[in-house]
Amino acid sequence: MNSDQPDILSAKARETLRLNAAMAYSALVPTTEGSPDARVLLQSLAPDQLLNQFTSSRIDGRAMLSGLWLWHDFLTESHELSQQINTPNGAYWHAIMHRREGDFSNSKYWLARCANHPIHPTLAVKADDVIRPYPADKSIFRLTSQGWDGPAFVDLVEQVHHSPSDPRHRVAVALQQLEWRLLFDHCTRAAAGN
Repeated sequence: MNSDQPDILSAKARETLRLNAAMAYSALVPTTEGSPDARVLLQSLAPDQLLNQFTSSRIDGRAMLSGLWLWHDFLTESHELSQQINTPNGAYWHAIMHRREGDFSNSKYWLARCANHPIHPTLAVKADDVIRPYPADKSIFRLTSQGWDGPAFVDLVEQVHHSPSDPRHRVAVALQQLEWRLLFDHCTRAAAGN
């Protein structure tokens, strides 16, 4: 999945996003880590190397890096970064990491710390576009009925992560990828000072 900000991402950041792109971030609760190639690339990155311009917010650069580790299913490394970022962006990456490790109640705790995150209005609108083609279902309807409902999304992931044949599983994966892209793009703009 490519960021909406390719013009400000560094070549290394773009390469990280392209690596194993067909499989990256497709598991709701991954049982294995990402590829060794991704680990090597991620270990070589520092927050100030993610943009092709000056990083005006190093903390948002760290949030971007936390997201890149998550993109490739390296939950421990993402967690080490996000738990040290005391901002709504850090709390959001932290919440996503716990959801993806299957610690659903802890995910909701961290979501409460970023309940009014700036990406939520856009996420609600774009999530409706993802949801619309699927059959009506209460667990999906409640995700956007009153704006983006992060805890309801955690509940959905908890219900379907072991059931890939459940049609809601595909919806959850698509929403997870949308959420990641919007949060990563938000952190990218913040790191660039926009």
